[in-house]
Amino acid sequence: MSMGDFINIQPSELKFPVESRKQSSCSMQLVNKTDQFIAFKVKTTNPKKYSVRPNAGIVLPNSVCNVTVTMQAQKDVPPDMQCRDKFLVQSAVAPNGSTNKDVTQEMFNREDGKVVNEFKLRVIYIPANPPSPVPEGDEEGNSPRSSSAEEEIRKSALSEAAWAAVSKLNEEKASAIQQNKKLQEELELLRKQTRHGQGARVSTIVVLFCLLLGILLGYFIKK
Repeated sequence: MSMGDFINIQPSELKFPVESRKQSSCSMQLVNKTDQFIAFKVKTTNPKKYSVRPNAGIVLPNSVCNVTVTMQAQKDVPPDMQCRDKFLVQSAVAPNGSTNKDVTQEMFNREDGKVVNEFKLRVIYIPANPPSPVPEGDEEGNSPRSSSAEEEIRKSALSEAAWAAVSKLNEEKASAIQQNKKLQEELELLRKQTRHGQGARVSTIVVLFCLLLGILLGYFIKK
């Protein structure tokens, strides 16, 4: 984000992961793309809540200065995750060869037409532990891993049920074959018995017929 002709600041917002009773930090970079020594100073609307290191200093020509902002541990996390705190970064041209120790408040006073650039940054709270993304269409919020495990269990159960059904069908088939074989044996035995009974009946009829025929022949011969 441009800050006049002096320095650029990145990022344009300070984002802090917020977790109850834990401090958090973020950083910003001050980029000096000029051939001049640039003095800077960082201010905040809530100085007791934040620690800035360094809060003032010199950015050398064509170089970068890293600034770390630490938010002290908060007792409670705002339910709406909103924050009204703001930061202000001031910058001005410093004498060549200046060091961090040479930076004073007077450098940022607008006197005698002195140019002082200012840039405001707002504070944004973000969840310290964002929830894992939920697969689309999963109403119960199951993770992909648990869904995969449940799918494997279901497939295993289906495989066992299919195997049990096949085993039962094989047993029933074997039983049917055995019963069919037994019925065939009984039918063959019945056929043999029927044939034997019919043969005995025919033999008896023949004997009786021959006896009757002999009696009749004897009767006629005697006459």
